[in-house]
Amino acid sequence: MAIVGLAGMSALSGLLVTVMVAPALAVTGVAASSAIGVFDNLPEFMELGDLPGRNELYANSAAGPVLFATIYDQNREEVAYDQMSEHALNAAIDGEDRRFLEHGGIDPAGIIRAVVGNVGSGDIESGASTISMQVVKNTFVQAALELPTQEQRDAAYKEAIAPSFDRKLKEMKLAIGLEKRYTKKEILTAYLNISNFGNATYGIQAAAQRYFGITAADLNPAQAASLLAIVQAPSDRHLADPENFAANEQRRDHILGEMLEASHLSQAEFDEAYGTPVDENFVTLQPATNGCRTALIEARWFCDYVRTSVKDFEFLGATEEARLENWKRGGYTLYTTLDLDIQRVAQNAVWAYAPNSETGFALGSASTSVQPGTGRVLTMAENKIFDDDPEQTGVEFSAVNYNTTGSYGGSSGIQPGSTYKLFTLLTWLEAGKGVNERLLADSGRLKFSAFRACGQALGGADFPFNNASNERGIYTVRAGTVQSINGIYFRMAQQLDLCAINDMAARLGVLRADGAELETNPTSVIGTNTVSPLSIASAYAAVAALGKWCKPIIIDSAIGRDGEQLPGQKQDCHQEISPEVAATAIDVLKQVMNVSNTAYANPDDGVPIFGKTGTTDRSNQTWMASATSNIANIVWVGNSIGERDITTTSYNGVRGILLRHYITRDIMATANARMGGNDWPAPPSGLLNGSGVEVPELRNLTPEVARQAVESLGFEYADGGQVDSDVQAGRVVMQDPAPGTQSAGGARVTVFTSKGNMVPFPDVVGDGSTYDASTAENLLSAAGYANVDQACTVLANPGSMPVAPSDPRIGKVQASNPAPGTIVVPGGHVTISIGQATC
Repeated sequence: MAIVGLAGMSALSGLLVTVMVAPALAVTGVAASSAIGVFDNLPEFMELGDLPGRNELYANSAAGPVLFATIYDQNREEVAYDQMSEHALNAAIDGEDRRFLEHGGIDPAGIIRAVVGNVGSGDIESGASTISMQVVKNTFVQAALELPTQEQRDAAYKEAIAPSFDRKLKEMKLAIGLEKRYTKKEILTAYLNISNFGNATYGIQAAAQRYFGITAADLNPAQAASLLAIVQAPSDRHLADPENFAANEQRRDHILGEMLEASHLSQAEFDEAYGTPVDENFVTLQPATNGCRTALIEARWFCDYVRTSVKDFEFLGATEEARLENWKRGGYTLYTTLDLDIQRVAQNAVWAYAPNSETGFALGSASTSVQPGTGRVLTMAENKIFDDDPEQTGVEFSAVNYNTTGSYGGSSGIQPGSTYKLFTLLTWLEAGKGVNERLLADSGRLKFSAFRACGQALGGADFPFNNASNERGIYTVRAGTVQSINGIYFRMAQQLDLCAINDMAARLGVLRADGAELETNPTSVIGTNTVSPLSIASAYAAVAALGKWCKPIIIDSAIGRDGEQLPGQKQDCHQEISPEVAATAIDVLKQVMNVSNTAYANPDDGVPIFGKTGTTDRSNQTWMASATSNIANIVWVGNSIGERDITTTSYNGVRGILLRHYITRDIMATANARMGGNDWPAPPSGLLNGSGVEVPELRNLTPEVARQAVESLGFEYADGGQVDSDVQAGRVVMQDPAPGTQSAGGARVTVFTSKGNMVPFPDVVGDGSTYDASTAENLLSAAGYANVDQACTVLANPGSMPVAPSDPRIGKVQASNPAPGTIVVPGGHVTISIGQATC
């Protein structure tokens, strides 16, 4: 409520004031005329305004919006006069101000009665407070509670409840003004909405819900009187503590008696209510619903992200301070982007495959999903149960949201491993290079000076690296991506600029979770920056949206305290990479979902999907990124603290290396069933082959000439050694890659030279009737073949005619292995086949 003061109200009866404050006048010596002057100079009226209330969060589901969290500074839901039980209205009047409908804000008869007590005490202990005066007092109490600092709140609260002469005068004056501006119904409604019902519960509606699990409209006489019994002493009579039951019942029964006397209850109604004890059977205490720790359990991490994002909600105010203040006052209904149907599956999958009961090490897992083309955050799950109570120390609970950055309640970030290779691939394609270009995969050591950052060669020595499966040799960029070969990506980075790669990540929303700048060093290419799953999800969503990145948002729309429809968060989207570059990356990453262990993550339900895995060097962090045209999802399973090798674990019958994939499959299968998905355009041929160079034909060249040809085209020359060949000794006989292959600059071309040691194998067959076995063996021996075996072969005639004993082929060589004229190295094993009629 806002308080507004105006001067100019005619003086009230000096006698009335003097009677009310006579003890104070006697003690202080203040004249009655002076008291009247003070009274006339007080503010004349106050306005009834909106009260702090509850903020409610709703999620989407196939069945419609679902309330999943209530957040408030004061648990209050304002309701209208006709939404309150007549028993509550009567209990308020009969219990607190029986002449409420007759007086004009102050009750002269009550004041005369109160003066007796004041004279006896010599102080203002009784002030005959009317409902209107209590509204005034509660308004000042409320204003005190909304001050910014605890010191200010304590001072203002003390002043608002002080049993002083000045306060009583102010309450009386403003109560009179209140009655002039508002109807009795409006004042009574305000009273029941503003009153404190104990246990952080304000207003008759919240009290009915908290203590009886019903609405204010459904209160019976016993319940209504029991609630009104609280307002004079909220701490001592609220119904959340059984120790208060006796005090509440005593006051409740008094109010019931007043209601009977006022004919607001029949004798039968009174008897029934009076005979109902205030006990555990009477009270139906509902669990506290304030905050994310009491939200729907599957949605608590998303709730926490909403809470920490309030400062960003422009619909709540023009500045961060205004937004936070409006949120604190409450009364907002927020319709979030959360898809509860998918969220429940995501949260349960994370719990199943990364159990929060693990005590051997700090097992962590998080998953978040973003809608491509809008940035709407659809899911947010974590293996721990959210609870921000500092006294909650159970291993299964946490208040650190690993999906987000540190400034939004998250951690300092997690290394994403090879999911970060996406940004090198996109930078490669944006530079006009192709996925069919070939590079060297070999592991080993690379020089820092072979890399550029922001146009400058790096300093430093060299660094070692490995490939997960010890791949060696030449691979295309496509194969290097599908198999996640570090060597291919380091050599891609050598042809790019590390700043350009990190700039690509930043363009797609990736930031370090600790707020620092993205590190620019060679190893950052394979995912050493510590990031949040949400930022990686938004990047993969941008690729799925064919290059359109959208800032993650979590509020679709809202309703203000006054019922006004508010717009929610605006979609903030930008085309950061070309559709052609995105389509080519997708074409490559589709293959990832069908190879090796990654196939376990693929729902294989006909919806086109692409993805990328990520595993850190020590396997202490594992990731799975996947996306369709309608959802991009990230799953992390790893160590929130520590270096435990996840691949050595097993949960729910699933090996550690597969945990991320099982979680992904459950989430994406549900999302696909709910949303479906479309395929993407085919990649352009230019980005398949890129700007690579054809490997030249090197056969028959000398090694010197071959080297010049290779290096002049930007390739790396490698001597593969000598091989058996009939080509002139020392000349190039073989190469890898083959001539005409499209390869990237810097790719290695391995050249093999001839030993010149291969010759045609001698002909010891002739026409099949020329050489007998002995002659053939002599010829072969003379040619250097000492190891000769004989084999029998049955002769045959056309038309299956029998072979005559005189056939000249009998006993002659019919075939040899090697065959005549085959180019071989002399001296090897030989088999000759001798013709016979039968063998």
